[in-house]
Amino acid sequence: MRRSILGVIPAIVLCGAVSLAIPSFGQNSDFNLNVHANSNVTAKDIGLPVYPGATPFKDKDSDSSAADLLFLMNSFHFSLKAASFVTTDSADRVLEFYKKPMSKFGEVLECSHGKPVGSLTVTKSGLTCGDGKSGNVTVNGSDSDRELRAGTPEQFRIVGVEGTKDGKTKFGLVALVLPKDESKK
Repeated sequence: MRRSILGVIPAIVLCGAVSLAIPSFGQNSDFNLNVHANSNVTAKDIGLPVYPGATPFKDKDSDSSAADLLFLMNSFHFSLKAASFVTTDSADRVLEFYKKPMSKFGEVLECSHGKPVGSLTVTKSGLTCGDGKSGNVTVNGSDSDRELRAGTPEQFRIVGVEGTKDGKTKFGLVALVLPKDESKK
């Protein structure tokens, strides 16, 4: 099963809103909940530069080209920052531009439709083209044609690119922090 990063945003916000309705467990409780959501995120907030000449991409069903979500509940930590852009340049040029900035987060893994491209299939930190549990994390609302990934399995960046019907290149920048896998202790 493949999940779209931008497609799960409404579900996470709804979950956070429902969670806020949970009553407090007392003044000295260990229960801690923090939910944050807004649509004012930039490429700089994600830790990457804006591709030269790119413009924000707004889907016809969305009011924004970006998302910033944070959900903290005790030791559970989920964070997502995402922004979508469009350019007239090719996907190859966009990916080539982002390889160097992505390298500051670790080895850069290239993926095509959720599968590794080239000899690097797993980074030294254990990052792969999929999330290993329930399919693959994707960007831009569908299976990205190609992606760059860098970081660790719990905290990584993605640059996902795909072509559009009008010959342009749509790409998404994502910073993702996933909950730690407690079974690996």
